[in-house]
Amino acid sequence: MTQPPQAIMLFAAGFGTRMGPLTKNQPKPLIKVAGKPLIDHALQHVNDLSPRRVVANLHYHADQLESHLVPKGVLLSMEKPEILETGGGLRAALPLLDTDPVFTMNADAIWAGPNPLTLLQNSWDPQRMDALLMCVPIGQTIGHAGPGDFTADDDGRITRGPGLVYGGVQILKTDGLQEFPQKAFSLNLLWNRMHDQRRLFALEYPGRWCDVGRPEGIALAEALLADV
Repeated sequence: MTQPPQAIMLFAAGFGTRMGPLTKNQPKPLIKVAGKPLIDHALQHVNDLSPRRVVANLHYHADQLESHLVPKGVLLSMEKPEILETGGGLRAALPLLDTDPVFTMNADAIWAGPNPLTLLQNSWDPQRMDALLMCVPIGQTIGHAGPGDFTADDDGRITRGPGLVYGGVQILKTDGLQEFPQKAFSLNLLWNRMHDQRRLFALEYPGRWCDVGRPEGIALAEALLADV
């Protein structure tokens, strides 16, 4: 049996500008949904897997997140003085993660259904895949505008196009991160290379998913959780 990833990277460094005044004095991962910080909803899924290491990158209001996460056993990758984006942030955190491949997870979405991390773990095939993204059919998303990010073929290989929304959770091989000269860069650059090598895949989520990137997403997410 293929060894599943043993570490998870939580992306928590962003400014949360789309949240407006809600993130003036606190980071977006600490905004509460149904009485619990967004990042704790993510950690609930993480804890079901009991990974060896959980790492979060911090930048904006890092002190608040540090106080919240250290007691939970989360290792911290501080991004100073500048923020490194997803690709640069993951590369900087590799010494703490200490494994390859890894899970990565955004902390600004609510999942209603099976644990997306478990589903990815069960479908991961490193012989064929360099990345496996959890994507949500557009009709099962809440609070998301737009036609989607990817289109999948019958084998689950994906290209840019409408139909599937990237939900912010994936398994990713990290060796390609060393190929980029810039310090701050998006994981989209690595995905593009994987796509060209026909090694970028998606798994379709069977439940519902809510984007909590804007203030109105909070009420939508709370309604979704109340309906579970």
